[in-house]
Amino acid sequence: MLRIGVTRARSCQGYTRREMLQIGSIGVAGLGLPDWLRLKAEGAVKAGRARSVIWLWLWGGPSHLDTFDLKPQAQVQYRGPFRPMATNVPGIEICELLPRLATVTDKYCIIRSMQCESADHGIAATIGLTGDKQGAIKNDGQPLPGAVRPNHGAIVARARGFSPGRPSFVTLGDYMRPGIALISGEGGGLLGATYDPFRLNYDPQKGVQLPQLKLPKEVGLERLKGRRQLQEAFDSLQRHLEKDRQIEKWDSFHQQAFDLVSSAKARQVYNLEEEPVAVRSRYGRFRFGQCCLLARRLVEAQVPFVQVNWSSHVAPLHDGGDGGWDLHKHNFNELQERHCWMLDQSLSALLEDLERRGLLQETVVVAVGEFGRTPKINSNGGRDHWGKCYSAIVAGGGIHTGQVVGASDRRAAYPVTPPVSPADLATTVFDRIGIGVSALTEIGLTPLGEVVEDLI
Repeated sequence: MLRIGVTRARSCQGYTRREMLQIGSIGVAGLGLPDWLRLKAEGAVKAGRARSVIWLWLWGGPSHLDTFDLKPQAQVQYRGPFRPMATNVPGIEICELLPRLATVTDKYCIIRSMQCESADHGIAATIGLTGDKQGAIKNDGQPLPGAVRPNHGAIVARARGFSPGRPSFVTLGDYMRPGIALISGEGGGLLGATYDPFRLNYDPQKGVQLPQLKLPKEVGLERLKGRRQLQEAFDSLQRHLEKDRQIEKWDSFHQQAFDLVSSAKARQVYNLEEEPVAVRSRYGRFRFGQCCLLARRLVEAQVPFVQVNWSSHVAPLHDGGDGGWDLHKHNFNELQERHCWMLDQSLSALLEDLERRGLLQETVVVAVGEFGRTPKINSNGGRDHWGKCYSAIVAGGGIHTGQVVGASDRRAAYPVTPPVSPADLATTVFDRIGIGVSALTEIGLTPLGEVVEDLI
């Protein structure tokens, strides 16, 4: 079921200026703002193996020692209670709580030498999503100097250009925050709000949500009668846009936007009910699982970049959040009862489904958080922030899979091989989809990382 907008806008007019600008890449579900049709494809894009990217953002920082880099020989205060299990690749072991991922290890690569310069959620998230800490907002709400660089998805959208009928950058999930303040780095940054993502979300009770276009709470797209209610929503949006001097020529694009949003083709892409029951169940009948399924449908519809946020807050349910990976206490119970089986089910389903449909070799899949967790277990049975060493999963798009890249020391505290930075990881992904140094410089961006040759 597809529902458009049940959330309330944050301004007295009904929409914030940020939300108005973000309508601008609606594509299959709509159109964009006037800029959408005025922009031409920009940036030199060389031939690459991959066509799309699915970036699974494990917000909060998963424990690498309890997932993909176990240290069973370490002292008890470091190793934790979980045992390593063999995978379908001889010599590679992962946590026993990830049995399905153990059967598809040949389809992905584990990086065990990731390193981030910060262990502050806000700063590390900006680094992880943009490659740089400029303009990051710390956990306490204090901003760092500098202009925020574009999200990886925004860079792909700019380099690939806009195409009629689909958005170039979609984020599945709400805006993220480690505390009160939202993080920076989820949008267009230096490239401008035109390259902010088009946002979708999934609610297990209500289905797919399109919060950027507001309709009455009880009305979903499939319940529109004679398109009148959708016309009224656009009319209200138009009146607000006319007050913004930066947005012009709305009338000339209004009808095309209306047609795209209300089209059967648009509804089809977002309608998860068209999927067989067995497929939906295989991904998991919870938000992250269904978002992974929606991500597959989006790349199948040739959307170049889809980011899936595990949660909107870093904190787990028991700590007032919505299920994030920031497990300062009860780490092992939470991993066993919730986090690991969910990740195991959804990520393994995504990889198998992409391969079955012939999409894995043209889709780069990344699963990573902003940092890892401390090697030493704290007094609350949890692990604290640790950026000096953590793990990432990379698959598809010509990535050399069925291997481990990098290694950590005996406590998974520091890499013993050259560290891989978030910028290096992003640069490698860009390389796989054909965005090289020349393409970045031509759109005014300085490359920040280096390609991880062992991955390709």
